[in-house]
Amino acid sequence: MTKIIIIGAGAMGSAFTIPCIENGNDVTLIGTHLENNLIDEISKSAHPALKVTLPKKLKLEKFEKIKDFSDADLIVCAVSSLGIDWFIDQISQMGNKKLNIVLLTKGLSIEAGKLITISYKIKNELKKNGFDDASVSAIKGPCLAAGLANKMRTGTVIASENKDTSKLIQKTITTEYYSTETSEDVKGVEFCGAIKNIYSMLIGASEGLSNPSAPESIKSKYFLNTSASLIHRSISEMVKFVKYFGGNETTVYGLAGLGDLYVSAIGGRNSQMGKYLGQGTLYKEAKEKFMKDITVEGAQLALEIGPILLKELKKNEFPLMFNILETICNNKKLSINW
Repeated sequence: MTKIIIIGAGAMGSAFTIPCIENGNDVTLIGTHLENNLIDEISKSAHPALKVTLPKKLKLEKFEKIKDFSDADLIVCAVSSLGIDWFIDQISQMGNKKLNIVLLTKGLSIEAGKLITISYKIKNELKKNGFDDASVSAIKGPCLAAGLANKMRTGTVIASENKDTSKLIQKTITTEYYSTETSEDVKGVEFCGAIKNIYSMLIGASEGLSNPSAPESIKSKYFLNTSASLIHRSISEMVKFVKYFGGNETTVYGLAGLGDLYVSAIGGRNSQMGKYLGQGTLYKEAKEKFMKDITVEGAQLALEIGPILLKELKKNEFPLMFNILETICNNKKLSINW
């Protein structure tokens, strides 16, 4: 039996408890300092976001002060990208210097003006605190939380620099409906998992970009022509992007790239924001008017890393990326040159 601690009781962290428990593991779900009320709700009824009651064997804990789970076999990071510093601060207080961390969080970080993966940030920060042997793996792929919670079949990829570590995690979490692959391309997997949110906004914009003057009955059906073209161009740019930052281009054609892009593009918050942008709505207006209290991961990431990318990359090599970054960061109307 593997002892698993999951920190972050949001949709994905909570959904992840299900395959973990079904594999016979000892699982504890800990809410962040902002999720005490959420833990109360989960303990009494279904998870408010997932609409699913979590397994009875799951242990639930509110955050007071992170306990020293030195005996945990796996510590799963399921906080938002904005909560990574908080997560690092909490686990830095643990006594076990050989932590085995699994990262569910998608996003990128910035260090000294350069883009880095979140796994690298965690490992680097822990090393400063004496955790020289900490292992950080990342799980990415086409897996929506509600689908996982309802045991809809899906596949993900476990990225780790250590083959034995990824195989151990694979054995621990894989079920009939939650299949896993392994990869040593941590950079490629994490960059794919992050930037697909940006490109999915572009693909979501296809209905508005197809032909704004076309009848609604036509646009709602034949915008798929435009969508298919944008998927092709997005994948091509993602390949160049991942290679530029040191990842393997073949990763883009796998679950973390093409697979995850497909899921994000056909529905969800990123594609919904893209639809508004494609219709000619400015980002700030769309956010305030239509998605005020909804986190749009692609837009959030664009605002975080956009200023760096707009300076570092060449527009002629990444035209789609530049178009969406300028749209979000500079609050301009989306315009794509065909």
